[in-house]
Amino acid sequence: MAEGDPRTDPAAAGLSGTPRPMVVEAAVAPLKSAPDPFGPLASTLLHGETFEVYATADGWCHGRAGSDGYIGHVPQTTLSEPSAAIPTHTVALPATHLYPAPTIKGEPVGMVFLNTPVTVDGEDGAFVRLSNGLHIERTHLAPLGAPAEDFVAVARMFLHAPYLWGGGTVQGIDCSGLVQMALRRCGRAVPRDSDMQEAMAAGESVDPDALPARGDLVFWRGHVGILTASDTILHATEYTLRVVEEPYGAMRARLSAAGLDITSVKRL
Repeated sequence: MAEGDPRTDPAAAGLSGTPRPMVVEAAVAPLKSAPDPFGPLASTLLHGETFEVYATADGWCHGRAGSDGYIGHVPQTTLSEPSAAIPTHTVALPATHLYPAPTIKGEPVGMVFLNTPVTVDGEDGAFVRLSNGLHIERTHLAPLGAPAEDFVAVARMFLHAPYLWGGGTVQGIDCSGLVQMALRRCGRAVPRDSDMQEAMAAGESVDPDALPARGDLVFWRGHVGILTASDTILHATEYTLRVVEEPYGAMRARLSAAGLDITSVKRL
């Protein structure tokens, strides 16, 4: 948490007192900088994640995300009281369906997304039964404490996903959300925004003109991408409004022509 930053510092955001812990009930909950249903997203919260509520007014809860400390306003209808169920697994694919019964012929009743915590209560053939009585295909989950090893491979699962400012799921994701969610699946917590990720102490700073390596994070002002090889980069971009993998040199030249030069490279 950066002291004095209203995105993560409760005092700087005008929050005080003891927060009330709540849990995200919706598959995805929008977190906004202001309590405005038509305002832009600041971030997204996943089903089962905790949210510390400091204040509630006009149908909005003002507080802080338990996953990364990001502060904002969440619709009150997307939250619920914490349950006694303790998460045992996490969703390991970009998305998976929730079924009312352990059969693929049943119509799904919902969907959950990568890094969503779930509580497995039993097994039903190829499916597992969750504590809420719904079912998920067993191979779509991973036990908590069993992170993926290759965050680049995780990030590549989002290839062609639509771009969404503040998004963090395959339904819509932005550049820093892609980095954060891929690293979270690998057990590595990083901040939400690209400037925060660039400023984080973790990782070795690399000369932008040095030989690039797979997994390097490349930062521009307001943007970040992931090198998938020394000559290719994966990023969620406003340029095409989707996640793309493209030649690194061509992208770097395009941004440089627009007055955007690399500000840093981090090697995790």
